[in-house]
Parts: sequence; C-alpha cells; structure tokens
Amino acid sequence: MPGFEILFVIIVVLLVAGLLFGGLRTSIFFTVHTQENVLVERFGKFQKVAGPGLNMKIPFIETTTKPISLRVKQLEVNIETKTKDNVFVTIPVAVQYVIDQHAVVDAYYKLSDPEDQIRSYVFDTVRSALSGLTLDTAFESKDDIATTVEQRLSQSMAEYGFRIVNTLVTDISPDPRVRDSMNSINAAQRERDAAQSLAEADKIKRVTQAQAEAESKRLQGEGVAAQRKAIAMGIAEQYEMLRAAGIEDTAEQLLLMTQYFDTLQDVARNGRSNVLLLPSNPGALGTCRRRSVRRC
Repeated sequence: MPGFEILFVIIVVLLVAGLLFGGLRTSIFFTVHTQENVLVERFGKFQKVAGPGLNMKIPFIETTTKPISLRVKQLEVNIETKTKDNVFVTIPVAVQYVIDQHAVVDAYYKLSDPEDQIRSYVFDTVRSALSGLTLDTAFESKDDIATTVEQRLSQSMAEYGFRIVNTLVTDISPDPRVRDSMNSINAAQRERDAAQSLAEADKIKRVTQAQAEAESKRLQGEGVAAQRKAIAMGIAEQYEMLRAAGIEDTAEQLLLMTQYFDTLQDVARNGRSNVLLLPSNPGALGTCRRRSVRRC
C-alpha cells in the first residue's frame, strides 16, 4: 500500500511538471509567418513589433495580438450616384491597398475598421467627381476618376499606415433603359453617317462623270474643228497645185469630182438605203433630195 501511494505521487508530480514546462515554453516562444507582423503588448501597452521567425516574450506579463498581414488586399466598392445630366449610374471601384511595413503600429491602433474608412473616402470622391460630369463625359473620364480617387486615398490613408497601390474604375453602368436609349442613338448616328457617306460618294461619282463627258465633248469638238481645218487647208493646197500646173478653168471641177468620188465611197460604206440614184455630173449634186429611195 505505501508503495502504491509513492508511485501515485511521482506520477502526479511528473504530470504537473510537464504541464508547467509546456505552458511556460509556449508562453515564452512564438513564431510569426512571412508577410506578417505581431504586436507585443505589456500589460496592454504596446511594447514591440515581432517580425517573421521565432520570437520571445515574457510569460504572464506580455501578450501578443493577432497576426497582421502585410500582403496587398483588394476592396470592391459599388457606388450608385447621379451624373450632371441626372442619370443614375453604378460604378464599381477596386481599391488595392497594403499596410506599410514601417507603420504597422499606426495601422493597428488608429483605425478600428480600415475597410469602412477606405469605402467612405471612395464614396465621397466618386460622387463629387460624377456630379460635375455628364454621362458621356463620365465614360471618357474613367481613368481621371480613378486617378482622383487614388490621390485622395493616398493622402488620407498614409497617416493611418496604409499605402494605396492602385485604384481601378472597372465600369460605368447606367440604368438598362438609358443604356438601350444610348444604343439606339448610336445606331441612328451610324446610319446617318453611312447615308451621308453614300450620298457624298454618289455626288463625287456624278460630278466626275459630268466632267469626263464635258472633257470628251470638248476634245471631240476640237477634233472636228481640226479635221475641218485640215480639209480646208488640203483643198486650198490642191487648188494651188492645179493652178500651178496650169489648170485654172477646170480646177474647181476637178475638186468637185474628187469630193464626188469621196462621197460615193462614204455612202457605199455607211449608207442604209438599198437603192441610191446619183447624177453622173458632179455639178448637179446640190439638187439632190434624200428620201427612203434617194433620187436626183
């Protein structure tokens, strides 16, 4: 019986020692993961910042906070506001932010809910910017709105230990009825532009064709004039040649004879009548009258 009591006491002592040793060990040493920080407080007062790796603290006196992530986070904010021309739109804004590694203490103690604070600044900035823009201008100024939000957030959140990495205005979504109306207006505008382009092309075509016809007639007239001039000059040269050869009285008759035979060749080649009656004397050509069957 005494031996059993001694064994029991030894077991109880070992258990108590193990519990004490294990509790002390876990209360003295703690680890911090990469891209995280832990704050150490002594009796509720900030003491130090524990970085990644193995760290120590005084048991029962110092405590640690929850791990503070140093990774980049993204906050999605959907803002419903009104433009200058009284159109309600929904603007989703994505804010990427991170806690400054050198201002972890300010980020933890100064703001109780940093996401609500960022959301409030985004709402205020976007609504102020959209109130002075029409719907069409707002679509063209998405990048400007994002830049304005980023600048204001960076200035406001820097004192709380937060750094704004990027701000994106991903879309501007008006009411579905307004969107349908905009699509109809754009379609009508495109149809009008297409009609104007077709009319302008047809006008250019007609003007070009008229200019080409006018130029063709001008050249044709110049050709006829040149032809008549050449014929007249040829006749004059022939007449002078006949006179030079001593043929004066019959020179005119020879020229008429030449024109007579030329006319016969032209009529034979281009005439449409089946029967053609001509005088044997070239001097009687002026008395001819054209009929379906020509008679002289």
